[in-house]
Amino acid sequence: MAGAASRVHYLTDFCCPLGGPAAGRPRVLCHEPEVFLSTGREFVYVYDQEGGQLTAVFQFPDQVWHLQLLAPRRALYVLCARTGLYCLALDSLSRSLSQASEDKEDEDLPSPVIPVDPDACVLPDATLCAFTVVEDMLITLVQGPTQWKMQLFERPCPGEEPRPEGQIGEVELSTCTPPGGVPGKSAAPCFLPVLCCVLPPGSRALHGQPQGFECFMLEEALFGLLFGADATLLQSAVILCGLPDGQLCCVVLRALVTSRSAPGDPKALVKILHHLEEPVVFIGALRTEPQPEEAAGGLLPGEDVHSDCLVALGHQGRTLAIKASWNNSGNLVPELREYCLPGPVLCAVCDGDGHMYHSTPSDLCVVDLTRNGISWNLEKPDQAIGGLPSTLCPDSLNICSVVTLCVSSRAPTGGTELLALSAKGRLITCSLDLNSEEPGPARMTMANAGQKIKELLLDIGDVSERVSFLKKAVDQRNKALTSLNEAMNVSCALLSRQEGARPISCTTTIAWSRLELRDVLMATCVLENGSSFSLDQGWTLYIKVLTSSSALDLDGAGSTFTYTIPVDRLSPGSRREVTLPLGPSESGVLDLPVTVSCWLFYSLREVVSGALAPSDPLEIPYLEEYPLNLPKQEVVCLPLCKRTVDMLQCLRFPSLASSPAQASCLPGPVREHVETFLETCQAPHSDLAGPASLRAKYLPPSTASIRVSAELLRASLEDGHSGFSLCSATLQWLLAENVAVDVVRASALSSIQGVAPDGTDFHLIVREVAVTDLSPAGPIQAVEIQVESSSLADMCRAHHAIIRRMQTMITEQAAHGSSPPDLRMQYLHQIHANHQALLREVQTLRDQLCTEDEVSSYTAAQKLLQVYKQLRNPSLVLL
Repeated sequence: MAGAASRVHYLTDFCCPLGGPAAGRPRVLCHEPEVFLSTGREFVYVYDQEGGQLTAVFQFPDQVWHLQLLAPRRALYVLCARTGLYCLALDSLSRSLSQASEDKEDEDLPSPVIPVDPDACVLPDATLCAFTVVEDMLITLVQGPTQWKMQLFERPCPGEEPRPEGQIGEVELSTCTPPGGVPGKSAAPCFLPVLCCVLPPGSRALHGQPQGFECFMLEEALFGLLFGADATLLQSAVILCGLPDGQLCCVVLRALVTSRSAPGDPKALVKILHHLEEPVVFIGALRTEPQPEEAAGGLLPGEDVHSDCLVALGHQGRTLAIKASWNNSGNLVPELREYCLPGPVLCAVCDGDGHMYHSTPSDLCVVDLTRNGISWNLEKPDQAIGGLPSTLCPDSLNICSVVTLCVSSRAPTGGTELLALSAKGRLITCSLDLNSEEPGPARMTMANAGQKIKELLLDIGDVSERVSFLKKAVDQRNKALTSLNEAMNVSCALLSRQEGARPISCTTTIAWSRLELRDVLMATCVLENGSSFSLDQGWTLYIKVLTSSSALDLDGAGSTFTYTIPVDRLSPGSRREVTLPLGPSESGVLDLPVTVSCWLFYSLREVVSGALAPSDPLEIPYLEEYPLNLPKQEVVCLPLCKRTVDMLQCLRFPSLASSPAQASCLPGPVREHVETFLETCQAPHSDLAGPASLRAKYLPPSTASIRVSAELLRASLEDGHSGFSLCSATLQWLLAENVAVDVVRASALSSIQGVAPDGTDFHLIVREVAVTDLSPAGPIQAVEIQVESSSLADMCRAHHAIIRRMQTMITEQAAHGSSPPDLRMQYLHQIHANHQALLREVQTLRDQLCTEDEVSSYTAAQKLLQVYKQLRNPSLVLL
């Protein structure tokens, strides 16, 4: 096209729903001076262009999804969401207005509000999603659980009672994916289907209808190629349906009328023309080549135009154009061509001059499909049937945020006028001169100057709105990129330093605290940011606490507790503390060891979705339809620390005078049922009195010992323990993570008495011993670590904690390449054989406990405890 010039004229403002018109289903119709408009709310406005004012406002029970005007009969059909179809007689408008003006309820609206009478609902159906009216028939599309259903009714008139028996035909449309919404709920689909009617040549159904009406006429060649001989011979209208899954299908109307009495499968009535693979948002038709009468100058004004091209637009901008053309063999075939236009498409419309207009959130574009510059042969009109252009080049009209539009019938000769509604609720007219050349210098009058100034101000406001919209979009994307860049830097800084000081660290400390009249072991996790980056939105501190299985249920699995703490903002150099309980449980049992693991989680979806949240209401429904191209794992997981809390860290020592904190938090021994029974049975004059004496008499303490080479301990404890005896240094090393280690170091203790978490006594003794018979070179100096406790479970937990420390020490010393002394292999073989015999005896005794009677089981249990005691005091030495 030579050029595209537009003039925008502002008409009025309308109230818009929360989130903008795009959150609903805005529609606009124009017939002569009247404009019928809905903004997506429950109102339908009637605006008079000549008077420049609203003449009526109709209020419906719910959102208005679609409008259609039957101009010859002065009837307005309105589709109300989740309610059904309404029909209003416009002739009674003046009477309704006079009655509503007497009691005006809504003062915010400049015109009286007319509540629509429920009797005006001619087709109540909550699943109704689309409709169209053709002559005396009503075609509807309803939403089922897995497919769409097309129904045909006799056209209801205003004031008639709803007649479900008026249904004439019905057919089901199969879909690739079920429609949106939850079964059993009347949720609105994200995209509504599109219905329109295609008429054969010679039909008069378009007579008197407004331009842009969802009904158009195709030329005979294209009509026959698309819909077949049946539609052509029957001279039947065809219903085109564009579904949200992308299917473009058609149903012959007269075949649908007789489908109930006709034999065969009703689904055979449905013909799929194409699949756009994205929601269909518009179906239209236009004339790309002049009709023979028009080329010869014989086409009368107002005479129906036979379109020669069918177009369909998808939500993302994919466009389908279908036209009849000659192939190389001289046969007339349908030519289908796909194009890609800018998207997402908000609305579209076709005019009678071969132009299609489509709106995106940032622009209103026009596409020319005419064959300009081709000489027409009037003697052989068939030669005028040509192909479609290979590409489409949209021209911008520099108008943004148009959510619905139609072609006005009041356009000047040689031009086009569009009636449009913007996202801000402004009703505007766009006068277009698509073939304008550069104007030459002309004398400007005062009136022309004023009009020119108004147009320039409107253009400036429109451009300013568009620039503001684009600036917000750029700022939102910059925010997302900045956040992702910082997350990448933090991830690289943490993953590149597996050893040594880390830029972002988390340390866990253990302490007893008094909470709700009971002592609770608390873990304090301190997250410290020593890097130059900030942890902002999207970062979460994830703490996992894993307890071991209960001593009474060795086959059971431990419990897992997780804590997620959002890191709102952690600037460089700042820290955050999180305190959480580790136990004991309500039963008073603390299952040790307990593992506390800390991670940093970064949510990609939270950050990207939040940063790309639309600031303009026009974007809301379209960003929801764009799935974020995120990986399957939508979070980044960065490990920080892992700490195992065992019995040695949880011991408390009330006998140490320098540890008042421990003494204040120390609970009394847990009174068991056995102690209560023994105390009751004790004679008044017995020499032993009290539960402690009874426990010492009837339940002697359980013991376990571990022997370690003195040379191995000296090599491991040479740093930080100089000036202490080997036994004292070993005790300090065992209690290094206990709060009482400072008192042990100050007193240079080698043995210590304490209390376990459940209140039972605990004794830890470290002494030097000489191991003979192991080395031919003489006795080996060793250190024996002995554990005593009146609770067998507590003794086992402490024994496990000591072994865990020994394993770590031996692994570290093995890296230095130290070699053990010469040993007597025969002695080692004998010790190994003795232990194998003990293990076999343990298995035998455990089997007896399960099979024998109570008396025999008691004897087997005593022997089993004796064998366990021998196993816990081996003759081997860790070298």
